[in-house]
Amino acid sequence: MSDLYDAIIIGCGVTGAWTAYELSRYRLKIAIVEKENDIGCGTTKANSAIVHAGYDPEPGTLKASFNVRGNELIRGRAKRMAIPFNQCGSYVIAFDTEGMNSIIQLYNRGIQNGVPDMKLLTAEEVHKAEPNLSDDVCGALLAGSAGIISPFELCCAPTEVAVRYGADLLRNFEVVSMVPDEEKVTVTAKDGRVISGKRIINAAGLYADDMAKMLGDTSFKITPKRGEYSILDSNVYGIVDHVIFQPPTKAGKGILVSPTVDGNILVGPTSDPIDFKDDLATTDDGQKRAFDGARKSVPSISERDVITSFSGNRSVGDQGGDFICSISSSEPKLINLAGIESPGLTSAPAIAEYAAGLLRQSGIEMVKRESFDDTRTVVRFKELDDFNKHEIIQNNPSYGRIICRCETITEGEIIDAIRRPAGALDMDGVKRRVRAGMGRCQGGFCGPRVMEILSRELGIPMTQVTKFGKRSYMVIGREEL
Repeated sequence: MSDLYDAIIIGCGVTGAWTAYELSRYRLKIAIVEKENDIGCGTTKANSAIVHAGYDPEPGTLKASFNVRGNELIRGRAKRMAIPFNQCGSYVIAFDTEGMNSIIQLYNRGIQNGVPDMKLLTAEEVHKAEPNLSDDVCGALLAGSAGIISPFELCCAPTEVAVRYGADLLRNFEVVSMVPDEEKVTVTAKDGRVISGKRIINAAGLYADDMAKMLGDTSFKITPKRGEYSILDSNVYGIVDHVIFQPPTKAGKGILVSPTVDGNILVGPTSDPIDFKDDLATTDDGQKRAFDGARKSVPSISERDVITSFSGNRSVGDQGGDFICSISSSEPKLINLAGIESPGLTSAPAIAEYAAGLLRQSGIEMVKRESFDDTRTVVRFKELDDFNKHEIIQNNPSYGRIICRCETITEGEIIDAIRRPAGALDMDGVKRRVRAGMGRCQGGFCGPRVMEILSRELGIPMTQVTKFGKRSYMVIGREEL
């Protein structure tokens, strides 16, 4: 059957994207199905944006090994693949003797996990490096291999590479049934599209348990846990230079204060079990708890500097706190990559390597390509020096037209975002790729111009331009005066 895929990956969040990337090293026919109008629209786009060092997971778990390996892979690939990344390091700060005992335990756990470049700091060393921290801080664990990253670009880059090597990205493909036979699994979408694959790789995030049930696998359950965040204006950037954690609790890694790769400050997250997987509400109570927690670390943090708030839901599995990465015992054509909560973002490239091994183990022939080039070039006009700005404008005048004033985003960058492999199809897709609309005015100035460019590039009327696909239309027509 010519249209039979070797593997169908369900979900194009960061786990599915890196799995597609890893499988693209082989001569395989791959499909990535995504229920939204764009990639990375779930937990991938709404998280702490941290590349964790790996001192936190329990030694001997998949989380521990994948965290350390994923950190290594990201640090090695980020520049080559044009993924914004800053290896700024992280601090876990202590406020008392109990906290110091906790970070010493983390240090020892990090040694067991193979985490490089860790150091225990005195109060004097901490305050010298981070003078805006609370006077109550009495020591810290420094993890030099930790950093901050663009979560969406960590998803977008491997997806682009996979598509470049022939992977089919099927958007708005909401899976409603999967039916296995001896040779394949037939997958049907809500809109009636049907595809078939020899293997199913379940990377559906919050909905991974629902996908598994379609093939008779009820071995795990995913429970959503919501975290609320706030982004602070660029005028407070530099209040901290490292990712600042408090000692972790059973609820998670606690409230953090962190710089972002885009020049803002991130505060959050909370950690609240919720009933519905798509409940992304932000609440007064959640925001208050986030800022009260943040001020324990950095007393000068203020809600007055918030430019936007958001929440993200984590996929919490029920298998003893570890990732669920295995061939299903119920259906041998199914590979589950589930329960990918923190440090899932960091672990994704390592999970992908493991998934490729599981696919081979399941009986799929894996023949490597003779060559594989994952180099990626992205123009970020604001980051160019004056000479290169002048040169690129001479070659393409669209880079000389500023569309988003807050973030200095040009028309050329927006056109690139739309035309790239797995490119943007809606307003939020442009926003996530190039940050048009993410600044102080939150799209109030540039929104209409971005709509015009999308309309022109996609060949659709303005009334068909959406915020995030489906029926989220930006305008409903023209009113004649």
